[in-house]
Amino acid sequence: MEDYTTKNARVHNFVLSIVTVACLGAIIESVSQGWEFWVPPLIVIGLVASWIIHMSQRGSIIFRENYYIIFSMLVAFFHGVHASSFFDIIVISTLLMVTITLLKRKELLTLILAEFFCLILLQICLAFQSKDFMFDSLNTSRIILHCIAMFCIYRGLCEVVKSGHKDSDELKRRNKEKEYDKLEMEDFLVNISHELRTPVNVINGLSTIILNKETREDVSSIRDAGLRLSSQIEDIQDYSEIQRGNVILEEDKYMILSVLNDIIAEYNIKEHNNGLELIVDLDPNVPTILKGDYNKISKIIKHLLSNAVKFTRRGGICLKVSCIRHDFGLNLVIEVTDTGIGMTKKDIDKLSEGIYQIDRRRNRSTGGIGLGLPIVYGFVRKMNGFVSIDSERGRGTTVHVSIAQEVIEPSPCLAVESKRFINAVFHIVPGKYNLPEIREFYKNMATNIASGCRVNLYFAPSITELKKLLERGNITHIFTGEDEYLSAQDFFDEVSRQDISVAVSAHDDFLVHSRSHVIAMPKPIYAYPVVKILNGDMSLTQMPVNNDSSKPILDGLKVLVVDDEPMNLVVASGIFKEYNMIVDTAASGKESLEKFSENYYDVIFMDHMMPEMDGVEAMKRLKDMASSQMKNICIIALTANAISGARQMFMKEGFDGFISKPININDFERTMNKVLPSITKGGNRS
Repeated sequence: MEDYTTKNARVHNFVLSIVTVACLGAIIESVSQGWEFWVPPLIVIGLVASWIIHMSQRGSIIFRENYYIIFSMLVAFFHGVHASSFFDIIVISTLLMVTITLLKRKELLTLILAEFFCLILLQICLAFQSKDFMFDSLNTSRIILHCIAMFCIYRGLCEVVKSGHKDSDELKRRNKEKEYDKLEMEDFLVNISHELRTPVNVINGLSTIILNKETREDVSSIRDAGLRLSSQIEDIQDYSEIQRGNVILEEDKYMILSVLNDIIAEYNIKEHNNGLELIVDLDPNVPTILKGDYNKISKIIKHLLSNAVKFTRRGGICLKVSCIRHDFGLNLVIEVTDTGIGMTKKDIDKLSEGIYQIDRRRNRSTGGIGLGLPIVYGFVRKMNGFVSIDSERGRGTTVHVSIAQEVIEPSPCLAVESKRFINAVFHIVPGKYNLPEIREFYKNMATNIASGCRVNLYFAPSITELKKLLERGNITHIFTGEDEYLSAQDFFDEVSRQDISVAVSAHDDFLVHSRSHVIAMPKPIYAYPVVKILNGDMSLTQMPVNNDSSKPILDGLKVLVVDDEPMNLVVASGIFKEYNMIVDTAASGKESLEKFSENYYDVIFMDHMMPEMDGVEAMKRLKDMASSQMKNICIIALTANAISGARQMFMKEGFDGFISKPININDFERTMNKVLPSITKGGNRS
């Protein structure tokens, strides 16, 4: 639509330029020939009005075009009624016809032709009354030639307009076919992604069940491949919805800490590239509880991190989360900076236009299907936010995302509650990183935590500087890295046995000496474990939770799983039994009614698409049966239908919760906490 408007504006500019030149010529000739003195001012007024209408885009396109042509015809008529213009009429009329041809208005060409012959007849009448004009053979032949030429020009330009209309119609037809083919392909992708969810759910579920019982590298590889395929299916579906404009926001309360914890728990940087550092810089002043579409915010962060890792060979990535407060709430600001290969301005422009593969060769060499950033753009625009990219080829990339969110609980997500005076030291040796940017990432993270939590922070780039600070006698905490600790292990172990907390950021395989009081902080390090240590809490295994993200206690809960796919029943039963739930199964909606009439279930997990009776109808019948028996029943949709807005659709139908396939444990636990808020041990419901 924008291209069409721009093209029209360009044509109108050219048309008005021709009209302006013709009007100036008419004014000059009028003054030089001593024609009516009051007409030139009117021409000037009409010309100025034409440009004002054009610049302000007043009225419709047809209205503006009609005004330009009628005004031009009036000027042409004024010029043509004077005897001295007899043989100039064809020039003005031809100029008008060419102008109208640009506008593709065939009906106006006929009008100009009629005006031409009217003016010729008028000039002939004036010539008969004039003594200065001679109807000799030359003038007569010139009049006949002008008439024939004008008619030929008219016919030719009519064919040009007709051909232009045909080309335009053909172009519209091709564009319509192209759009139809695009929609067909998107339908195909959506259907394929939906159909693939069921077998992927079986692969992921069964491999997880096996790995819970025994550690096997081959099964672990199968599960990892299944998870990767599941992620790519979800990307295809998200991208298709963005292209169609079918993205629906599902806003709910969430904790930014919980979002980051889920991402960090799932994110294993070793899977992508050894040697890369991940730094998570969370501003402690971000409010505790926000309201927004946390699933899409989580996907935005994951895609930005995945994309950064994909194109970073050495150095690392920094994820920074902060906020800008406003009267309406706040803007949640997410920044991901990498030290990778960077992008050119041309690459950035392509991304903003929705071109998902900037460089196909580069994409093939790094893996993935290249939908990450287009999905980020689509989600952020839907949330009325904005994305900006700062990058330079060979110098890394920073992606800025800003999204408006509602504040539910304004208190800071992290705060130091300790009453004692805190002096912390950040000890990182500068030379350990191959790029200075990584050192700056860590330094900025430490500074932001200290300023946000209002604690004193000192930097010690060497063990000598650290010892000097310790000699002052008021240091309460030391934060250092694994390499720094191993280079002076005895020293740090000795310091930890004093009244000083020593924390080491290390990999999962790092072990602390049994006689040491050193605290191991698993990588990647970020604000939450640091603040826990500052508050005197030395247990880093327990992550922050709210009622929706804590691990539910489901022992003894009696549940029914309804699905027409036998392997889905096996997977769901295996996962639910890990929570000590009593699981029964039904292969159809009809069977679920029969089983419910004979048994009581605390929760029913219902598939959507089933033969004979779909999940929605079965749910409504079960609700009616429960109501007639004065029973409470909780029914959760468990389906591969994970299109945007599916959760809202099922909740509107009457379901109590929604879980998509493949089953994500975090989503499952969050849903169970929502639908069973009063659950207690043993599955008893108060």
